[in-house]
Amino acid sequence: MATKKVNEQVNAQQNVAEAVSKTEEFLEANKKWIYGCLFALLAVAAVIVLWTKFYVQPRKAEAAEQMFHAEWNFVDGNYDLALKGDDNYPGFEEIASKYGDKAGKAIWLYAGICSLHTDAYEDAIVYLKKYDSKDKIMLGRAQAAIGDAYIGLEDYAEALKWFLKAAKTSDNLYSAGYLLKAGITAEQLGDNAAALGYYNQIKDSYPQAPEARDIDKYITRLEIAE
Repeated sequence: MATKKVNEQVNAQQNVAEAVSKTEEFLEANKKWIYGCLFALLAVAAVIVLWTKFYVQPRKAEAAEQMFHAEWNFVDGNYDLALKGDDNYPGFEEIASKYGDKAGKAIWLYAGICSLHTDAYEDAIVYLKKYDSKDKIMLGRAQAAIGDAYIGLEDYAEALKWFLKAAKTSDNLYSAGYLLKAGITAEQLGDNAAALGYYNQIKDSYPQAPEARDIDKYITRLEIAE
């Protein structure tokens, strides 16, 4: 048994030695190719670092600086000025065109809301559909704004889809407002049964929401109509 174990150890050592030898042979035979690949990877990494440092980051800083004035106009309710800008400062429209996502994801929300308030509904939809966020409240607001834009275009069926999507995304008290819009839109489409369902959902799921205070009026009106 002892002799067998010794032989197994010797064979194992020989196998390891052969494997190491083959590896060394492979490396020696292909060292130019291997070094070339390593050099290419390092070169790509260097380009990415330099591009980020000297192009992306400065562009982000420049965009943020230009966003300041547009944001101020937005907060002040000057939506047309916030969107279009003036001779001194660009608006969200120009900033979005020039920098895109480098201005931050919020650029699409700002531009979309401004377009909505200035009755540029199709533009609003384009901007808002580009907006994405991990913040469910803000994402829900953007989706509901898309619904509002479709209302402006009198495309009630599409608007209803977005109001319901917004309610599902937010899943909080804000959802009650979106469900109320969904109910009103469903009534516009002549689907009172669906509208009643949305109103009851507000009453049952979001009783603390402001919309729930008067929701019985909507429910009673439709129940009487039936």
